[in-house]
Amino acid sequence: MESSENLHNIRHSLAHLLAIAVLEKDPGAKLAIGPVIDNGFYYDFLFSDGFTPSPKDLKDFEKSMRKLVNRGVPFEGREVSVADAKKQFSDQPFKTELIEEFSKEGKTLTLYKTGDFTDLCRGGHVENTKEIPADGFTISHTAGAYWRGSEKNPMLTRIYGLAFESKEALDAYIAQQEEAKKRDHRKLGKELELFTIIDEIGAGLPLFYPKGALLRKTIEEFIGKLQKERGYKDIWIPHITKGTLYEISGHLDKYDAMYSPMKIDDVDYYLKPMNCPHFMMLYKTLQHSYRELPVRYTCTTTNYRYEKSGELSGLTRVRSLTQDDCHVFTRPDQIEQEIDLMLDTIKEVYAAFGLKDFYVRISLRDSKNKSKYIGSDEVWDMSENALRKIVKKTGWKYEEAEDEAAFYGPKLDFMFKDAIGRQWQLSTIQLDWNLPQRFELDYINEANEKVRPVVIHRAVLGSTERFMGIMIEHFGGAFPLWLSPVQIKVLPVSEKHAAYAQTVLESLKKNDVRAELDASNESLGKRIRTAKMEKVPYLLVLGDKEVEAGTVTAERRDGEHQDAQPINSFVEKVKNQIDIKEIW
Repeated sequence: MESSENLHNIRHSLAHLLAIAVLEKDPGAKLAIGPVIDNGFYYDFLFSDGFTPSPKDLKDFEKSMRKLVNRGVPFEGREVSVADAKKQFSDQPFKTELIEEFSKEGKTLTLYKTGDFTDLCRGGHVENTKEIPADGFTISHTAGAYWRGSEKNPMLTRIYGLAFESKEALDAYIAQQEEAKKRDHRKLGKELELFTIIDEIGAGLPLFYPKGALLRKTIEEFIGKLQKERGYKDIWIPHITKGTLYEISGHLDKYDAMYSPMKIDDVDYYLKPMNCPHFMMLYKTLQHSYRELPVRYTCTTTNYRYEKSGELSGLTRVRSLTQDDCHVFTRPDQIEQEIDLMLDTIKEVYAAFGLKDFYVRISLRDSKNKSKYIGSDEVWDMSENALRKIVKKTGWKYEEAEDEAAFYGPKLDFMFKDAIGRQWQLSTIQLDWNLPQRFELDYINEANEKVRPVVIHRAVLGSTERFMGIMIEHFGGAFPLWLSPVQIKVLPVSEKHAAYAQTVLESLKKNDVRAELDASNESLGKRIRTAKMEKVPYLLVLGDKEVEAGTVTAERRDGEHQDAQPINSFVEKVKNQIDIKEIW
């Protein structure tokens, strides 16, 4: 297995080889940027004379790159002056623009030469192309991309490549992507009648059909029950607020996903993109003693954030997102026990969803650009060290990541792998000394003095919508029994068995088992196929034998056949499987 640095260098080097291959085909092409991404690399080009690369062209680029790999071409870097860099790229406007920008920022300019090709680049390459696995990469597809992401700039052609440390790793990734297509929550969401997005309502604003609404309600009620057991108290907050609130919190200055304000009585009001300031103000309206801390407020409520249309994706990237938001107002000496309580909750939640493979990312501020954050170095150092101590005590896998903190404090992000090995960031815990200061929060301590509390922000799911999208794909739409919108489908063999089937249905519903009866005029075979396509966990096929004996015969979705048994026995078994949240 290659180190992450070596794999980065391989991918970066391949971006250069792609540029060489493209210039062989179109010497007049203008070069933009060619960075490394999570699964490989890309390079942006402005082709000459309206040329658009075909699938055959992409294969030809890949062949040319492979020849360069096998030739063993060295990468040679050198520092240059601004004047020399501009001379080198006099016919490359995008490179010239970057040179101007880098020079103003005082950055050192470096060029890397590969054969006869030279690129403006900060480095991170192999020393020789023979270090690149010749069968570990492929050119995958193209897409359009505006220069610098702005619609005011030219539209470029972005060519993507996949690159891994070996052919086996590349093949495994491609197989994973094929499986991901089958599990795509947008496709399954439509097939299973869970959610939809309607153009007349707006992009990124999902609506939920009854089954989808039941699924999200089941998830949210499960979280609510665990919180209630641990002493969290529900509050409720409005969806709009005066801009004054976000001036106090710092969001107007530091947060860029807010919608434009609306005028109400000549005052600017905003749709809330987050809940923290509302929680702070609600806490502030009451006087608090050290004896009543911690105060654990929670609220499942919807926020509205501006996301670019090109970044929206089903439920996983939306403009209306519902958070199981929690803010704990605590004394400094209670921080560790409160985060321990949160960790215990997170662990129980994800066990119920079969998510056992995870690590914790300690998300720190960007040490090179502290102007993005509020608060003093002393407070940040104290917060970051406190989170390090708590995570190390758990014995869980963890890593640290700069430039991932919220603007008001560091956080713990929980990174989970799904059923096909993809990584998702779900739960988050944020430690915050700064917003209590900005909102002038206090409590009365043992000496009858007013002192600042610490606030711990926490969301178990992250957002309900995104979590649902991830779960649809994790389970491929085949949800565990406890989570399935329809847990049992009752199927009478013929019309003469319908009355008994109705009796069975009523018995299931009376015991809070989510069941449906399909006594339609379709053949039994077709009704069974329909139920299986709907991924219902249990099918009860009821015929003469079951009617005469007062029993049910069950078939589980995983293929297990359960012989005839009394309805009461079956109901008890199902209820137990639901209660323990059994995952087949």
